[in-house]
Amino acid sequence: MTPPTHAQIVTFRLGDDLFAADIHAVERVLRYRAPAPVPNVPAWIEGVIEYQGRVVPVVNLRRRFEMSAAAPAHDARILVFDADGERVAGAVDAVLDVSSVDPAAIAAPPPLCRGLSREYLRGIVRRGDSLVVIVDAARILSATERLVVRDAADAAEPAAAEAAGA
Repeated sequence: MTPPTHAQIVTFRLGDDLFAADIHAVERVLRYRAPAPVPNVPAWIEGVIEYQGRVVPVVNLRRRFEMSAAAPAHDARILVFDADGERVAGAVDAVLDVSSVDPAAIAAPPPLCRGLSREYLRGIVRRGDSLVVIVDAARILSATERLVVRDAADAAEPAAAEAAGA
């Protein structure tokens, strides 16, 4: 089987930095809405949303990637990712576009990239004068973190359903 001649990525912005995820990992882009809070989860979990009848955790990607905090602006969006068959959402400042990149142009990530752990990254690609960090959506939450969030989300499901109906 021949390797693909291009990959498609969804590019998004966190602060002044550009990030992207493989288009096949992005199930939906939603307008930002405040998630229902969930107690006893890491600070980078904003809460949960109801999406297609399921409770989905929302990761504040600024916090997760150890970036400075900012209030959601008009362009803020929630990306719903398919993370190895599970849904997890990411709050971002803006979604910019879908574009094609040559897989050969994607460089391996350095060990550390602005506080990002290498485990979240798939690579880096140059786009004009900017670098775009490609995130591995399936690794935004570790298996242990998924269990913690799932248990907390299950406990918060009545509150999330109530918030969705409001």
